[in-house]
Amino acid sequence: MQVDAALVLFCVWLAGAAGRITQSRGHKLESYKQSRSRRETSMDGGGGQKTGNPIYKRSPDMTKTLMTKSEQLLRIDDHDFTMRPAFGGPPIPVGVDVQVESLDTISEVDMDFTMTLYLRHYWKDERLSFPSTNNQSMTFDSRLVKKIWVPDMFFVHSKRSFIHDTTTENVMLRVYPDGNVLYSLRVTVTAMCNMDLSRFPLDTQTCSLEIESYAYTDDDLMLYWKKGNESLNTDERISLSQFLIQKFHTTTKLAFYSSTGWYNRLYIHFTLRRHIFFFLLQTYFPATLMVMLSWVSFWIDRRAVPARVPLGITTVLTMSTIITGVNASMPRVSYIKAVDIYLWVSFVFVFLSVIEYAAVNYLSTVQERKERKLRERLPCTCGIGNPDDMMIDPQITGYGSMDVNTTGNYGMPENGGRQDRMLAQVSLNDPQITGQVKPSRGYVNVWIDTHAIDKYSRVAFPGAYILFNIIYWSIYS
Repeated sequence: MQVDAALVLFCVWLAGAAGRITQSRGHKLESYKQSRSRRETSMDGGGGQKTGNPIYKRSPDMTKTLMTKSEQLLRIDDHDFTMRPAFGGPPIPVGVDVQVESLDTISEVDMDFTMTLYLRHYWKDERLSFPSTNNQSMTFDSRLVKKIWVPDMFFVHSKRSFIHDTTTENVMLRVYPDGNVLYSLRVTVTAMCNMDLSRFPLDTQTCSLEIESYAYTDDDLMLYWKKGNESLNTDERISLSQFLIQKFHTTTKLAFYSSTGWYNRLYIHFTLRRHIFFFLLQTYFPATLMVMLSWVSFWIDRRAVPARVPLGITTVLTMSTIITGVNASMPRVSYIKAVDIYLWVSFVFVFLSVIEYAAVNYLSTVQERKERKLRERLPCTCGIGNPDDMMIDPQITGYGSMDVNTTGNYGMPENGGRQDRMLAQVSLNDPQITGQVKPSRGYVNVWIDTHAIDKYSRVAFPGAYILFNIIYWSIYS
């Protein structure tokens, strides 16, 4: 029992000691907090603002202050912006100006063009007016555009169009205190351009971009160019590979639809003149060279068939390739283009050079056949070593002396050979042979100098082609 009592007294003593330790630690913590608060109060200077090191200075957080929202300032929730401004009254005027950023492509095959532009609208909506002491405007992006009324413009005869959205939609809305609104957007549009290619590639094209309201007729909305022709601005760096941009200008017209009525339509016209140098290098010069190459056969001997025939065929096939290549990059129009006239006339000249050699070869064959028949009808000239001796020594021939110049009256070839002359003279001066071989006189009358055909072609073909070029370039230049 004594041991148990001693144990109880020892436990009570330990509990009292632990309480005293805890209490002393609490007093120390409280004294530390009080001393720290006193130090911070001394650093504040007693006024609540920190002095000393500027790192402790803080500007007021303006994001947490109460400000009026733009929707409340513009009173967007108080109006029905599905209706146009001044509904039921006169038409609202909407001014337009355009800045052309680039002309991207002009396609003859698809008959269209692609243009990137900044389209700006100006109108007044008193429902958006707001009080302002400094008369400064407020600028917004596409998120507010969806909550107010804007003109419903579209591009007539457009194939594709889109508003640029990198990095966000390229739309800007600027509202002035008096209610004037500027609405701008960046658009790329592909529209039709009906081209007349009858003078291609020596042509000048005029294309138009047409802007119109889709829903509002001229009784509700009046479109106009804000500054006339000065409403259209272009970037000086605009250039095209095949065209030279001559001018831009604007017009305004009324368009009528039988079902809906009259609409104001704005036009952007631009005139393009095609660069000819590319087509001179790729089409006209090669075609001209092929025609000139076909004339080389006129200086080649008529008996050189392996030389003249491949030359003519090669030039014909090359001209066919040039014509096919040009037509492959062009639309299938139902009329003749200027380049078609030049290429097909050149093709005809090349083809005629082949026909010319065919005629020369045929007439030479007919002439040789008739000469063989004439030799067969002549008396035997056995013992005559050289037929040329018959023309030189009249005692050997037995037909009398003859003047060689008399044979020139029959159109003999100059270099056709002395044997041919001899045969013709024998047939003409011997009355016995003339009576026996009557067709020989007709043979002389129809004698054709095949060398003369080549000689005349050397002059006729280049002269005719030069005349064609003079007429062609004087008409289409």
